[in-house]
Amino acid sequence: MSAGNKIGIDNGQRRVLVVEDDLELRQTIAEALTRSGFIVEQAEDGLAALESIKVARPDLVMLDVNMPRLGGMECLKKIKESDPSIIVVVMTAYSTIEHAVQAIKEGAYNYLAKPIKHHSIVEMVQRALEAQEMIHNMAFSAPVVKLDTDNFVGNSSEMQKIFGIIHKLAKVDTSVLIRGESGTGKELVARAIHFNSARKDQKLVAINCSSIAETLFESELFGHEKGAFTGADQRQIGKFQYAEGGTMFLDEIGDLSPAMQVKLLRVLQERKFIPVGSNREIEMDVRIIAATNRNLEEMIQKGTFREDLFYRLNVIPIYLPPLRERKDDIEKLVTHFIFKFNQLHKKRVLGATPTSLQILLRHNWPGNIRELENVIEHSFVIENTDRILPQSLPNYLSPGAPGEPRWAGSPASDGTREKNDGAFNAEESLLLDYRIHKEQFEKEFIVRALKTFKGRINQTAMHAKIPKKTLLRKLQKYNIRAEDFRE
Repeated sequence: MSAGNKIGIDNGQRRVLVVEDDLELRQTIAEALTRSGFIVEQAEDGLAALESIKVARPDLVMLDVNMPRLGGMECLKKIKESDPSIIVVVMTAYSTIEHAVQAIKEGAYNYLAKPIKHHSIVEMVQRALEAQEMIHNMAFSAPVVKLDTDNFVGNSSEMQKIFGIIHKLAKVDTSVLIRGESGTGKELVARAIHFNSARKDQKLVAINCSSIAETLFESELFGHEKGAFTGADQRQIGKFQYAEGGTMFLDEIGDLSPAMQVKLLRVLQERKFIPVGSNREIEMDVRIIAATNRNLEEMIQKGTFREDLFYRLNVIPIYLPPLRERKDDIEKLVTHFIFKFNQLHKKRVLGATPTSLQILLRHNWPGNIRELENVIEHSFVIENTDRILPQSLPNYLSPGAPGEPRWAGSPASDGTREKNDGAFNAEESLLLDYRIHKEQFEKEFIVRALKTFKGRINQTAMHAKIPKKTLLRKLQKYNIRAEDFRE
């Protein structure tokens, strides 16, 4: 995914706060963003901005540097202290560009130099929100980061911590090692780190260390001169040179051969490399993010992975737990993928039935999040209703599949139905109670709608096509507080 790829962001759901003491400029910026579909609030200085943030909860703040009462730099620090998930874009005159550079070090996403062009405003805001969306997606991988000897942070249910991780990683340029089984979202995390770092405007170059032949790997990484080996009919730059100024993502680093481990270690130590067949050194400025699903500590003990390379890569380790260890997140992940595939396939699936969720919760998920995503997309192709039903799930997940427990009344292995003495038990009676299911659906639908539109009653009523009076009545009936979803 390139920096320019759209991630399905609906501008109409995004709120921007414009903070600028020049009234005419503030209104001009607000009008440009409003025309692009954003919900825009305005503030004349830093103090007014902090008050507005408490009420409006913006996704992004356009922040001027030089303002009365409370300047932009101090305002930025207070915003990041209170809520690191708010994206800040700094606006500054050409004469104070150094302030903008300092602002980025303090956590601003980027800066715009005045005079500001309309298309630059919208483009910057869109890119910043795409980077924010990557962090939201990264959170579904439940990263756990060890930032020092005894401090672990990160949990998929605590978005503040996830944004805090990115905030810390954006301030440093050290190597990152992402650990986790296949399908846990390692590349997703790598992309979130890159596109929220100071290198976001440069290239992210990904290499799978297990998919390139060892004889070609050195040439692939460092490039080669014409005639360096048979078939080298022209000079070619390597991935490190191509990624200059940006980030190199080395996936499956545990599959690197011992010989290439030595060469990579030298590059990390000296920040230089020599193309194959050349006698000239090339200096490089590339951040390394590596990932593996292998037990590197065990490989070190066996002598198949260099300990010194491990410590060079493992400056900031990130661990992604397997889905079987975090089944409480499955319902949230299902909701996330349903939203994604509704947009992709132009459907209006509202959710999974309770029985379908129970089937998903019983599965052990050896393929982790990637497997769950594939299961939900499979169901979208099969399902013709507005809910994911058990019969639309892949066969290997269905009750009665090999190795899975069967439900009472489900087909037995001999093709007959298990006996239940001709009567329904209490659990089955509840499953067939229309009133209970209707109320459960109403509650789930309203909660999902409020989450989508961040607790805004008018937006929720309009887009979910619920009369406002009906929505307010249902909120009271189910004891749902709209303000709980405004973050």
